[in-house]
Amino acid sequence: MDFALILFVLSIATGCLWFYDVLVTRKRRAKGSKDPWWVEYGASFFPVILPIFLLRSFWLEPFRIPSESMVPTLLVGDFILVNKYAYGIRLPVLNKKLVDIDQPKRGDVMVFRYPLDPSQNYIKRVVGLPGDRIEYLHKKLIINGQTIASEPQEQYRHPEKQYLSDRYAETLDGAPHSILNDKDTPSFVPDIQRAPHPYAGNCTHSLEGVVCQVPPGHYFVMGDNRDQSADSRFWGFVPDQNVVGRAFFIWFHADAIVPPKGIQFDRLGHFK
Repeated sequence: MDFALILFVLSIATGCLWFYDVLVTRKRRAKGSKDPWWVEYGASFFPVILPIFLLRSFWLEPFRIPSESMVPTLLVGDFILVNKYAYGIRLPVLNKKLVDIDQPKRGDVMVFRYPLDPSQNYIKRVVGLPGDRIEYLHKKLIINGQTIASEPQEQYRHPEKQYLSDRYAETLDGAPHSILNDKDTPSFVPDIQRAPHPYAGNCTHSLEGVVCQVPPGHYFVMGDNRDQSADSRFWGFVPDQNVVGRAFFIWFHADAIVPPKGIQFDRLGHFK
């Protein structure tokens, strides 16, 4: 269900009632008389719904992380804020860009509408920009012929499953972050996990991995949990019109509503 569309419809409906009350019926009501039901339960919500709609549509929108594809950067249960203004001003609901402010950069953690099902929001890290040649071979990332260095770090222990993954430090255009990349996991992309997409001809897959040429107006994205992420290696590129915004802040984390774990305050803050 499109929450933005619901807010838009509610804003229009309650706004019409609010303006009708202000311009017409309020002048006719006796001083001190009780508001009619349609004002109390309709028009009165307009001053509340409209700011929420505008804030969520043009500046900040909250999301919850549902999967492990961005571990260790983002964990299941993280509630994040997404800056929708960072990449330009778009019409809500229609998602048409009106003002171009900036473009996604390599290393950005980006929220976007899944190209194969735009009703779903995905979050991944931007790896390739329009025109880039992206190679992921033998578990090594190569951008435009340059191998991206990855330095070993202390192994990452998954809190729920209690197993260890190999962790590495990687930097994309000055943006440092950690990735998980287990050497024992195969690097090839199984055909069963690949999905057809409009620019499938821009990619070649083999036992060694994947090589893609990013088309104009599109981005190549990957999860930081490289072996547990369905991303551009599998379903192709993210078109610019599907971009939602740049994720930048964890404002809440809860593994569950009740103890023993509950809220984890140490997760709150900016991330890379």
